Amino acid sequence: MTDTIMARASGAGQAAVAVLRLSGARAGEMVATLANGLPSPRRASLRRLVDAQGDLLDQALVLWFPGPHSYTGEDAAELHLHGGAAVIAAVEVALLALGCRPAEPGEFTRRAFLHGRMDLTQAEAIADLIAAETDAQRRQALRQADGALARLYGGWTARLTGILAQQEAAIEFEMDDLPSDLSSQARTAATTLRGEIEWHLTDGGRGEKLRDGLSIAIIGAPNAGKSSLLNALVEQEAAIVSPQPGTTRDIVECRLVLRGVPVVIADTAGLRATEDAVEQEGVRRATRRAGAADLLIAAFACDRAPDADALALLARSDGAIVVATKCDLAPAPMTIQGHVTLPTSVRTGQGLAALKQALSEVAQRHAGLGDAPALTRTRHRAALSEAVTHLTEAESATLPEVAAEGFRAALTALGRLTGRVEVEQVLDAVFRDFCIGK
Repeated sequence: MTDTIMARASGAGQAAVAVLRLSGARAGEMVATLANGLPSPRRASLRRLVDAQGDLLDQALVLWFPGPHSYTGEDAAELHLHGGAAVIAAVEVALLALGCRPAEPGEFTRRAFLHGRMDLTQAEAIADLIAAETDAQRRQALRQADGALARLYGGWTARLTGILAQQEAAIEFEMDDLPSDLSSQARTAATTLRGEIEWHLTDGGRGEKLRDGLSIAIIGAPNAGKSSLLNALVEQEAAIVSPQPGTTRDIVECRLVLRGVPVVIADTAGLRATEDAVEQEGVRRATRRAGAADLLIAAFACDRAPDADALALLARSDGAIVVATKCDLAPAPMTIQGHVTLPTSVRTGQGLAALKQALSEVAQRHAGLGDAPALTRTRHRAALSEAVTHLTEAESATLPEVAAEGFRAALTALGRLTGRVEVEQVLDAVFRDFCIGK
């Protein structure tokens, strides 16, 4: 935190302009040395950059952001250089000579968090925004970066801080002139709060699915048309198609975007009993992938009876689209195991548009943006689940001291979400709300 750091903020490779960012206590001094003085704050100024020997390095736009009004909260600057590799290297060497060091991955955002410019959920949103590939991912990341999750979790933290303050006051100051039902009020409020957190946890993982991609697995017997279906959906020759059964022996994955939602579609090995050790492993992997997928596409060829292994996986699935493939060879059944079938033919194109539409609707339901901000990471879910557990224990505690400890543990779990929780917050609430110590 005491070093002045630098890093390229623009992409790698040759470009018209490269942005070099600096942050730290000596950022102003270093830029002033290179540019013969600092420009006015937050105004671009064209300057000649020279090294310690007076050699011209580049003509660049220089921007100066004195702390705390910068991204990191420290003194910071940006040098908009010509994008040639030699120019960038020369300026970096000059800055190294002045005592600047290269930044570690994520160090600018880490400093922004440590200086209170953002909380952990907003820092994570910056990473998600940079990695966003679809419009829906961009909108979710922007919403989180704007503080939607921070406000939700911060509100819960504030309420739980008040609940803990009530419980602590009931314990420590029971002889003072405080309401007699203070402890029961705290537990009632905790029950309400726990219900809200539990509801938030039952969102079906839509935030994670939008961030990481919806997982779809195509299952079926050998030669059920699974690989052809995959190729038709992604519109490329991703999987080998052959009349020989057992051609696909491993997972073949492809990514595509459906209504702004990233999707990973996997072609799997044909389900059948076999003596071939490699194919046996493929079948095992297919079964595991089917169990882990958010959605199954169960492929049944119209020119043969439904396969027992595929029917068994379909019966265990919570959600599936049943596709009757090769409907150009034989009539498609209306239903299979109670599921309405979608007749398709890769050869004629029949049903492919309807299948994509159905997949798009499922993707939208699973990962679409809702009114409430969505959980976007496993650590959020783990911390909230831990908070629920501690709140439940506190509500059922027979001793007020045990209840207080449960509230305190739940508050710590919530604090890990945003990275901010302090004992002083509880003390402030106690003395502010009850005027104790007057």
